Amino acid sequence: MWQSYSNGLLIAAGLIIALGAQNAFVLAQSLRREHHLPVALLCVLCDAALISAGVFGLAAVLAHSPLLLGIARWGGAAFLLWYGAQALLRAWRPQALEENGSEAQRSLRAVMLTALAVTLLNPHVYLDTVLLIGSLGAQQPSPEAYAMGAASASLIWFMSLAMGAAWLAPWLARPATWRIIDLCVALMMFSISWQLISGAGLSAT
Repeated sequence: MWQSYSNGLLIAAGLIIALGAQNAFVLAQSLRREHHLPVALLCVLCDAALISAGVFGLAAVLAHSPLLLGIARWGGAAFLLWYGAQALLRAWRPQALEENGSEAQRSLRAVMLTALAVTLLNPHVYLDTVLLIGSLGAQQPSPEAYAMGAASASLIWFMSLAMGAAWLAPWLARPATWRIIDLCVALMMFSISWQLISGAGLSAT
């Protein structure tokens, strides 16, 4: 049981900690101190649900459905392009830079819906969290312990990221810093979207 738990913890940690769209969003929200803890908790709950679904059957379904993977790829690429464009606009609009320093510019509902979209419209969550982590978990002696270990990695990472970035926020509250943060978020979103689009083009040839 403990071996399966530690396997889930280490495998999930290696994938979750890699910088991606979800981590970039949590980081930006935490630096703004804009509903960052609910956002982190939502990411943890989504990861736990997707990991469990993958371990107990969804990974096999996705592996045999190019149509579902294609829908996830193109839908995710479109959303990431849109979100990256929003971050780019924030970086170049003076009023947006001023708003970044204020607390809770958006409602909790708006932020949580965006967090949900960033999480569930990102194809990497299905390729990594469901397909890879899930398929490996299905082969463990104790799949339940493996799923708990993987979910624990998500909990530790996102809560640490949210609280750590929020702690640094007072030192990063200058407009120039927010310009750089939003530019980095935009570049990250555009990069992931391009990887998805170019990957789809290669797989179609």
